[in-house]
Amino acid sequence: MTRPERGRGFWQRYRAPLLFTAVVALGTFLYTAGLRHNPPGFFVDESSVAYNAYTVSRTGRDEFGEEWPLFFRAFGDYKNPVYVYLLAALFKLFGPGILTARLLSAFAGALAAALMGLLAARVSKRREVGLLVAASALLTPWLFEMSRVVLEVALYPLAVALFLLCVRRGASKDCWSWRDAAFLAASLALLTYTYSVGRLLAPMLALGLVIFYTRARRRGILLTWALYAPTLLPMLVFQRNHADALTGRFNLITYITPQSSYPEIAWEFVKHYAGNLDPRRLLFTGDPGMYQVAHVQGTPAVLVATLILALAGAWFVARRHRNEAWWRFVVYGLLASVVPASLTADYFHMLRLAAMPVFLLVLTVPAFAWLCEEGVRRGARRAALLSLLALTLLQGALFQWEYHASERDAWRRHMFDADYPQKIFDAALANGARPVYLADAMTTPYIQAYWYATLRGVPLSEFVRLAPDESPPAGAVVISTEESCSHKRVLAQTAPYTLYVADAPRGRAPLPDGAFRASLSLPDPPAKIRAGEKGEFGVRVKNDGNAVWPGCERSAGRFQTHLAGRWLDDVGRAASKEEGRTPLPSDLAPGEETRLTLGINAPTRPGEYVLELDMVQEGVSWFGLKGSTTTKLRVRVE
Repeated sequence: MTRPERGRGFWQRYRAPLLFTAVVALGTFLYTAGLRHNPPGFFVDESSVAYNAYTVSRTGRDEFGEEWPLFFRAFGDYKNPVYVYLLAALFKLFGPGILTARLLSAFAGALAAALMGLLAARVSKRREVGLLVAASALLTPWLFEMSRVVLEVALYPLAVALFLLCVRRGASKDCWSWRDAAFLAASLALLTYTYSVGRLLAPMLALGLVIFYTRARRRGILLTWALYAPTLLPMLVFQRNHADALTGRFNLITYITPQSSYPEIAWEFVKHYAGNLDPRRLLFTGDPGMYQVAHVQGTPAVLVATLILALAGAWFVARRHRNEAWWRFVVYGLLASVVPASLTADYFHMLRLAAMPVFLLVLTVPAFAWLCEEGVRRGARRAALLSLLALTLLQGALFQWEYHASERDAWRRHMFDADYPQKIFDAALANGARPVYLADAMTTPYIQAYWYATLRGVPLSEFVRLAPDESPPAGAVVISTEESCSHKRVLAQTAPYTLYVADAPRGRAPLPDGAFRASLSLPDPPAKIRAGEKGEFGVRVKNDGNAVWPGCERSAGRFQTHLAGRWLDDVGRAASKEEGRTPLPSDLAPGEETRLTLGINAPTRPGEYVLELDMVQEGVSWFGLKGSTTTKLRVRVE
């Protein structure tokens, strides 16, 4: 045999695995390119995950001192354990770092795409189909974006892919062994503890295994359930010992309230389920939430070719494979993956729908297999395949260009606190005053100081976190996320952070009765707002009283004067727990007026509401209760 013949034989023999390896390698490069600086900065949730991973890697305890926690307490919520412990292992080996943390997410995303390709090859028994599915997965914007942030959800597509590989292993057998059941139960447990939606989705997928029921498999299915059930016990015990720990967040984001009737809940579910399958969001806009840090606004979630192939795959399943339990389970899994997100008030929340793109990509397999078949109309099929591949590459390249251009986007830089390290943290250290005080209007941003102190090697003993009503000493350097207040010397600002030197606190007392008079007006009142969305209302505030309203001051929580808003129903009863508060930034004398912005979350249930605006001196009285006229605005919540 000549050398060219041997070369051709080697290429023919190893072409598919070599191409698959090349695609995965290029995809991994794509997923890690510019990872240190894009997204720019480090979001507070990323800092929370990373800092807790660091403390666990050093001491075996979280930031609150709890030893080897099952869930990690953070900002009134609890983070899931799998991602944090994996990151802790990396930090143990390589030390803490933003790049190290983001590499975990990036490699998880690339590995998920590779496993989807492997699954496609096994299902179709065609290596080229596996190659095509892996390439499509690597170029899918939805999966790519989730792999760029240090959040638990970055592992979820990988967990779903592992689960489907285990399901496929069982589907190919007439009888399930102990090993098959153990693999399935372990993958279900991984789904449960990797991301919050898994607490509902994993049991739904476990129940869906009845699709594979035969007399021979009955024992294996029951064994899978028997092995999976005990893995839920630690979670149930944790919930029992930590009231609302795992449900408190859901209660805040769902449209379901104690007042909701079953028909109302059913209708809301149908609306949200349909909204989560909206082709416009899939193909053009992606997640509509402006505060969704994982998503570049205005970019698609999936590629046009992928959706076309998934729809064609569904048609092939209905026509050719409807008697195959595997494909019925894939369709069931796709439908089930939308359920958890459809119980919340947001539409198309890409993180809560994290399992959906995996099932969509698996559903492209029948279409890819048909396009790769030999036989009748082979030329037309190949032309269609090449056209879809060209469309995938073109749209994938366009998305990559848009994503990397977003590194300079002002809103993205704001969301990821890109200017915090240099403009706030380093400036605070350079000032020389110790300790540096941390004053948070919310419970979250203190973690940025802890995380960057870890990266800079600064002892946490050089920072003091102030209690909500505690005043910093005069002359102290303070990093704050509170509203801008008087009686301080500002050193630097980058929203929402202010670095300042504190002045001595002033004495405070209740206002005299004659001071509780205000005129409030909205120059541009909105007629409607989306359910659960944070609205911002510009309000003119005039002091009609006979005394100065003092500007805000950190230690004056009890006597602080705020513009406040609350939601009422048509008969004047409180219609939502959501309230808004905006402090006066400076003293307001009688006859003077100022303009404030009131931020308040809309009720989670659509309907007609009344937004009542009033002034309040905390710990004393609402102005309306002292005879001042409140302002009421009718707003439609959609």
